Amino acid sequence: MLMQRIVNFRTFNVFSIEKDVWDIDYHNHNFYEIILIEQGEGIHHLNQVKFNYKKNDVFLLTPSDAHSFEIHQKTKFIYIKYTEQFLLDALTLENNKNWKEALQLTLYQKPLLYESIIKDEKEAENLLQLAKILEIEFQSKNTYSNEILKNLYATVMTIIVRNLYKNGSEKWVTLEGEKIEKILSYINIYTLDNDKMKIENLAKQFLMSKNYISLYVKKNTGFSIQNHIIQNKITIAERLLKQGKLNINEISSHLGFNDASHFHKIFKKYKNVSPSEWRSK
Repeated sequence: MLMQRIVNFRTFNVFSIEKDVWDIDYHNHNFYEIILIEQGEGIHHLNQVKFNYKKNDVFLLTPSDAHSFEIHQKTKFIYIKYTEQFLLDALTLENNKNWKEALQLTLYQKPLLYESIIKDEKEAENLLQLAKILEIEFQSKNTYSNEILKNLYATVMTIIVRNLYKNGSEKWVTLEGEKIEKILSYINIYTLDNDKMKIENLAKQFLMSKNYISLYVKKNTGFSIQNHIIQNKITIAERLLKQGKLNINEISSHLGFNDASHFHKIFKKYKNVSPSEWRSK
């Protein structure tokens, strides 16, 4: 299949469309999208895999995913589209631990499920109703819409993450060839969770000993677990510095450094400039 790239310049968008025939070529995007099937059936082509879709199915696509639909029965789609910047801004401002975990999982962990991520019919129906309310609120622009939108989107994402876990995403141990990718994904998601990043807890998660998981990561990537954690923190720091919403002390605290001077020392070691110099550039 030939593939085109669809670019969306809005950080967040919600809408529905109804089609008898799919008229968009096989494509990927510069954004994330949740696609809910309100009615209809057909075939979903996703990353060179194809499978049937039906009413109440829910798909979560990342920017790297390529897909198209083949409609067999008139289909109504509800789309929730959002960019990486939207997720990063939400992560920066959000303090709720469960909600932040849902955002981090969306941002860093590519779902492994090709079929609908919601298996339970009642759960799927509830999610569909939430998405319809989210669309109405998004289009209305009424008073307090932003707060309502945030809460509705948070609920949608939390339900999705709960079902990803329910469908087996909490079982991080996979085939040996995939294990290193799962360990690195887990580190990406929980970089800022000091308890989960303790070697003994990380090893327990992957049914490995502390010594073996340390050697395993170093052997397969060339870097230690601690080095991966620091690199992730530096990447997050760059984003926060670029956004300009937090000062150096706040960023240092957000990333779990002992103090601003420690953050300054580590950042300069990896980037050859201080955080303030990096921000000014």
